[in-house]
Amino acid sequence: MNPIAALQILLERAEQERDAASAALRQAEAMVERAQHQARQLEQYRGDYDQRWTRQFRTQGTPELLHCRQSFGERLDLAIGQQQTEVRNLGNRVQRAADLLLERERRVAAVRKLIERRQQELRLQADRRDQRQTDEAAQRARATREPQPQRDIAGLHG
Repeated sequence: MNPIAALQILLERAEQERDAASAALRQAEAMVERAQHQARQLEQYRGDYDQRWTRQFRTQGTPELLHCRQSFGERLDLAIGQQQTEVRNLGNRVQRAADLLLERERRVAAVRKLIERRQQELRLQADRRDQRQTDEAAQRARATREPQPQRDIAGLHG
């Protein structure tokens, strides 16, 4: 397996991990949105409940009814508080998912950069090899065209 093919496999894996992190982020954001919506509904219900209670208490206010209203209001406040805690926890989850996605995107970019560098190195090696072959071919061609120096035949018989 050539080195670029191995890096391509690594890139595909990094892209899959990035895509999974992106999906996890979208899912976490959707969960936060639902939790925020539910928190807003609870808070709106709390306001509506207070308004209804105020109108009803004016016409038929008894201590028992006041106690029931306070008890239900406390449970409603507890539910609102729990929902706000859930929203914060899910917000933290979104932040962690966003951080992970950023890390995965950086990894994809790093692998792509590595592939680019390796391809450039391979091109440079191929260019050098081609240049060396061209130079050697030129030297051979020059050697066959140049006249051979005459040897002193008299010096050889001596």
